[in-house]
Amino acid sequence: MSATIKVLHVFKTYYPDSMGGVEAVIRQLTAATEPMGVSNRIFTLSWQGNASPVLREGTVEVLRAQTHLEIASTPISFNALHLFRDSAARADLVHYHYPWPFGDVLNLLGGHTKPAILTYHSDIVRQRMLMPAYRPLMRRFFANVDMIVPTSPNYLQSSEILQEYRDKATVIPIGMDENCYPEPTPERLRYWREQEGEGFFLFVGVLRYYKGLHILLDACANNNSRVVIVGAGPVEASLRQQATRLGLTNVRFVGAVPDEDKVALLKLCKAVVFPSHLRSEAFGVTLLEGAMYGKPLISSEIGTGSSYVNIDGLTGIVVPPSDPVALREAMQRLEHDPALAEQMGQRARERFVSLFTAQKMAKAYVDLYERVLDQRQLMRAA
Repeated sequence: MSATIKVLHVFKTYYPDSMGGVEAVIRQLTAATEPMGVSNRIFTLSWQGNASPVLREGTVEVLRAQTHLEIASTPISFNALHLFRDSAARADLVHYHYPWPFGDVLNLLGGHTKPAILTYHSDIVRQRMLMPAYRPLMRRFFANVDMIVPTSPNYLQSSEILQEYRDKATVIPIGMDENCYPEPTPERLRYWREQEGEGFFLFVGVLRYYKGLHILLDACANNNSRVVIVGAGPVEASLRQQATRLGLTNVRFVGAVPDEDKVALLKLCKAVVFPSHLRSEAFGVTLLEGAMYGKPLISSEIGTGSSYVNIDGLTGIVVPPSDPVALREAMQRLEHDPALAEQMGQRARERFVSLFTAQKMAKAYVDLYERVLDQRQLMRAA
């Protein structure tokens, strides 16, 4: 590559305000593409945007417009357009992360002349009743971007919306860099071993409606398998109430924890359990983390990237969604067959190394950036 490519990433939230899967992907992508000649900036909204309009993560500048209101999980800012136009003007390429309908507005009014790609992280699921009103804006947005990037072939195949745009779609799986994860000290490992022991089933994530944790709690009834739930979120109170109502003594909520503690728990667990039951769960970064640490995986078949990471019978067990009996049986199967659990964990690790490293993801994106920029240059020259 002869020159640095300046890329502006656009998404509704970012660290430290929110620590979801899309934010983790953006962080991994910016870190991994920098050594390949990409200069990254991030444009986002924040309720603290006026107080702290610019943050830095290493060499990455995070630009934060003030959030003024939120409608149907969509943050909106009244002064973002000017800031976005200025940021887009300084970029060679704008990289949108979807869904965020206000991002569609920014593109339409402030950045649609720039070369652009869109990573399609998920269909709009919970707000689908609003789709008839939103669809015209979405179509304009999708027409403006040069390429659309689903994160798995499964999602490309199963998304009704993506079927309309197959001619401009290219799949790039999410990848993670294990060197970004801290090695827990012996003291932290000892602490968690004393707290939780070993051989438990681990869930890690924001506690949201589509994560299927209410199904996991039902599966823990009449089940001796121990489960540790890491994370906080909107449905935490109702989940704790459910666990109390069911009398579960084999489930522990430990809240959000630092990365060192998360890694310690990943090392100590028997398997990662990921019961998401709705298509809002488009990939499952936690499944990648489990595979990275050589753990067998349990997930639900929802037609998304979770079943691209976890191959039933190979890297773990895939069960029907919203089926606590099947989920309980999968946990008991791994509980009672340690050799099978170890074999699946080894194969999960092998699949991670083969397909899901941050370096592979970054190389694919850099190639795509260059291709889009070259195509735009040819169009201008024609």
